[in-house]
Amino acid sequence: MQIGTKAPEFCLKNQDGNEVCSRDFKGKWMVIYFYPKDDTPGCTTEACEFTAEFPNFLDMNAVILGVSADSVEKHKKFADKHSLGITLLSDPEHKVIESYGAWREKNMCGKKYMGIVRSTVLVNPKGEVAFYWDNVKAKGHAQKVKEQIAKLQK
Repeated sequence: MQIGTKAPEFCLKNQDGNEVCSRDFKGKWMVIYFYPKDDTPGCTTEACEFTAEFPNFLDMNAVILGVSADSVEKHKKFADKHSLGITLLSDPEHKVIESYGAWREKNMCGKKYMGIVRSTVLVNPKGEVAFYWDNVKAKGHAQKVKEQIAKLQK
């Protein structure tokens, strides 16, 4: 992701089966975070931290969009189980995940495979990439994103 470039536009279904498009958030900051799988330890930590910080993000004119390849149904179960207050988007064909550079080769115990690299793209109200985090550590990430928005808003 190149800072200053136009962010790829998209439309995906959320955890309730409703279509959500990036154009719906014109004039707002968009935090688009990509994560590997619903209801796994790191992904749960990240989603719960973004939910806890959600009111602060709203005050900053920012929306949180979590994207994975999991189905709408899995997203719904995950959101309900953990009382998540953020939007989860389903991208089973990896189109948005790929367009944002989060679908890449991974390596675990010497075995190489394709998967989602935990990463976050911050899109400014003009629709441009304002900041990018790669290989994110889930714990404490929501706070870092919030601090970056505050810095860029000054």
